[in-house]
Amino acid sequence: MQGTLVTSPPAHGDNMQWGLFRSIIISLTFTITALLPICDAIGAEYSQQDGIIGAIGSYTTKADDSLIELARKFGLGYNEIVAANPTVDPILPAQGTKIVIPSMWILPDVPPQGIVINISEMRLYYFPPGRRDRVLTYPVGIGDEGWETPTGAYRIIEKIVNPTWHVPLSIQRQKPELPAVVPPGPDNPLGTRALRLSLRTILIHGTNRPFGIGRKVSHGCIHLYPEDIIKLFRQAKIHTKVTIIRQPVKAAVVGNRLLVEMHGDRGEHMYKQAYEELLRKGYLDKADPEKLITAASEKIGMPEDVSW
Repeated sequence: MQGTLVTSPPAHGDNMQWGLFRSIIISLTFTITALLPICDAIGAEYSQQDGIIGAIGSYTTKADDSLIELARKFGLGYNEIVAANPTVDPILPAQGTKIVIPSMWILPDVPPQGIVINISEMRLYYFPPGRRDRVLTYPVGIGDEGWETPTGAYRIIEKIVNPTWHVPLSIQRQKPELPAVVPPGPDNPLGTRALRLSLRTILIHGTNRPFGIGRKVSHGCIHLYPEDIIKLFRQAKIHTKVTIIRQPVKAAVVGNRLLVEMHGDRGEHMYKQAYEELLRKGYLDKADPEKLITAASEKIGMPEDVSW
């Protein structure tokens, strides 16, 4: 999947707004592909350069496609593919619709060690030890409102194959029909693998409901697609550091271009946060205020070129 987009008229909505949205993406695509090597095939592992991984691509829908299925096919969460395609019906997109595949990310602004989970973008990054140029990344489901996934620095203390789910009392009170213990199997919401964190009550685990990836669906745990948790389980060792952050604005300079990626996970005032982040990193003089305002308003969840 290379960073190439083909435009088409919007299925519905304002033509001028959609045209502006597409022009931003096309400009970004050509900028990035001119500055970076073509990314690996769509998957979990990428090479990184200047804090950027992956490339934006496109896909033409077939008769039986949905954005939920396409998200899983391309290693994305529901949140990512919907934000990148705001005028497309996520359940029944029209056949022949051009879908943006937002498989490009700015790496979080934290030390590249162990596992990093950015709650704001619902995405996990794994930095294999001794391989600073390589990054594995997976979409995740996170804690729902009132059950937010806690931020902080933790470590993996236990790796569990075919975990048994001991249903917490808080969930039993909500759903009294549940048994106290759910054995391994297709009905187990922990899936086939689990990594227990030093917080103990929080797990990184699989799921029997993959449609929840890229959504706020849990009581604090981090969910991965069934195929992704198996890959991460093989890589991550006991004592691997796990850093959970909330970083709605990410920024990077590639060549002489300023890229900003925004995720409005709580409906914050994104322009103010972006301004403060660029000021902190010393990038503010590179930003075109009008482009930054547009990016903060749309929050498409992909790196955008906001340079002068």
